[in-house]
Amino acid sequence: MKALRNYLDKIKPNFEEGGRLHALRSVFDGFETFLFVPDTTAKSGVHIHDAIDSKRIMSMVVIALMPAMLFGMYNVGYQNYLFAGTLETASFWEIFGFGFLAVLPKILVSYIVGLGIEFIWAQWKGEEIQEGYLVSGILIPLIVPIGCPLWMLALACAFSVIICKEIFGGTGMNIFNPAIAARMFLFFSYPSKMTGDTIWVAQNSIFGLGNTLPDGFTAATPLSSASIEHLGTTGEASYSIADMIFGFIPGSIGETSVIAIALGAILLLWTGIASWRTMLSVFVGGGLMALLFHSMGKTPLPFHWHLMLGGFAFGAVFMATDPVTSCRTETGKYIYGFLIGALAIIIRVMNGGYPEGMMLAIFFGNMCAPMIDHFIVERNISKRIKRGGTK
Repeated sequence: MKALRNYLDKIKPNFEEGGRLHALRSVFDGFETFLFVPDTTAKSGVHIHDAIDSKRIMSMVVIALMPAMLFGMYNVGYQNYLFAGTLETASFWEIFGFGFLAVLPKILVSYIVGLGIEFIWAQWKGEEIQEGYLVSGILIPLIVPIGCPLWMLALACAFSVIICKEIFGGTGMNIFNPAIAARMFLFFSYPSKMTGDTIWVAQNSIFGLGNTLPDGFTAATPLSSASIEHLGTTGEASYSIADMIFGFIPGSIGETSVIAIALGAILLLWTGIASWRTMLSVFVGGGLMALLFHSMGKTPLPFHWHLMLGGFAFGAVFMATDPVTSCRTETGKYIYGFLIGALAIIIRVMNGGYPEGMMLAIFFGNMCAPMIDHFIVERNISKRIKRGGTK
């Protein structure tokens, strides 16, 4: 690393003011600060120094997403071999290799399109390259079905970066989670590629791996079928509680495994990056609302099933806790999380044509977060004044 540091110091003058590559200063700065902690210090004012910067926070979130991503790759291959009836004869590496080759293009497209726009925008504005897309770039592929075409994913990434991030001022200024915005763009623009029974299992062989499934093949998720067992076109596939906990069910790439998501949650909570108040409140709100609907006979699923199926756990851990778009006040985090969890279940149960509800719930929560914080702060000010204090 010392040799790399010395090399960067050697070429750095070329990218500074007056250097022959000054036009690419933001690109060089982006790579340098990604590799090394910046050594610049504030010149004036009062500042608090922290050992971790935003790039390190984003990198830690990416690491926390690795279990969900890697299991998602395996599950893509698993579902393909399962519904083709050849799972028993396939090795671990054949299953994982198929999923890896199916998911990798989506991750590459997401980063190429998203980071490409970030680089162009920074060059155009003469600003530093922002690090927010390090997380969004991997979140977006993990919350879409494996059947989502690459060109649609590219459009969603472009929409997310330009419309829901850069026009608000970039990282830290956006009011909606960019990954949620990308999924909403896909859902409302191309609903046939985001819902239904034909999008959850990769149907084509890749470089000799996997199986080409027949035309008209369908495989519903347990959430959409709303039953313990679902009869697919290739035979009966029973989804047990263990299948849902481990993640051996059809679904969006990174959202099926509760265990993989829990590993990421532990890392985020241990490092203090995610708020346990928000995370806990999402599950409490969702659990209580699901329990209420189940007791009323509105849903056949037990309340704990709702917390494991679909994007509920993934959204609670990785998206509702986004520090930019969630509440900042400690009390507000409880209200914000509870609102998201309860609303997700309300949408699932009350809207028969839309079995998933986490996306819209988080979007609505993002919209309400500033208002929640405002009223919490105003209440605290009022209490302080009543105690004889001042604003």
